[in-house]
Amino acid sequence: EDLALQNIQARIRMVTAYLFAQLLPWVRGRKGFLLVLGSANVDEGLRGYFTKYDCSAADLNPIGAISKGDLKRMLLWGAKEFKYEVLNDIVNAPPTAELRPMTNGDDEGKEHSQTDEEDMGMSYEELGHFGRLRKISRCGPVSMFRKLCAKWQHLSPSEVAEKVKRFFYYYSVNRHKMCIITPAYHAEAYSPDDNRFDLRQFLYNTKWTRQFRSIDEIVTDMENDEIV
Repeated sequence: EDLALQNIQARIRMVTAYLFAQLLPWVRGRKGFLLVLGSANVDEGLRGYFTKYDCSAADLNPIGAISKGDLKRMLLWGAKEFKYEVLNDIVNAPPTAELRPMTNGDDEGKEHSQTDEEDMGMSYEELGHFGRLRKISRCGPVSMFRKLCAKWQHLSPSEVAEKVKRFFYYYSVNRHKMCIITPAYHAEAYSPDDNRFDLRQFLYNTKWTRQFRSIDEIVTDMENDEIV
């Protein structure tokens, strides 16, 4: 019920944006309509962390193929170059969809009842690694797991395995959303845009039975080697 109500609010944002896009020129005595800009970044698209036909549905998405990390760096540059201090506040604010209302049980000092990374179960930095390995290096679950075990040596093999499995589950269960993604400026080599840059299938076995079993077997071998 919570998610269903959040999705209604997200889709109302899209309807409201198109309403303004059509009415504003008329109110100002001008002809035609305005284009609606989307606001989902490439990492959210890769993970499928957006509601289908919500405010990510637009005529053009200027940040649709830009990673969260690059967006933050661009804002920091703008804050320094143009003296817009408010951009620093945006960078330091925790990313949130702001769809779940505050309740009496929430801490009084909190501004939001949800954050993107808590909802997704992974960080934007991790998503950047997943995206590059999936799209650029063309990794499936097993090869991605092996590469990340070498890269993320601060984590145990079982922790890396859990992160990889979580990513591939959500990647596959939400892949259908990429079929209707808003056209975006192409800036990242791991854009998941189904219509132009990523021609993989959009229906998957979300259990990844063989691949996840292989990961479990590798984890067991690695942990046994450490014990020996």
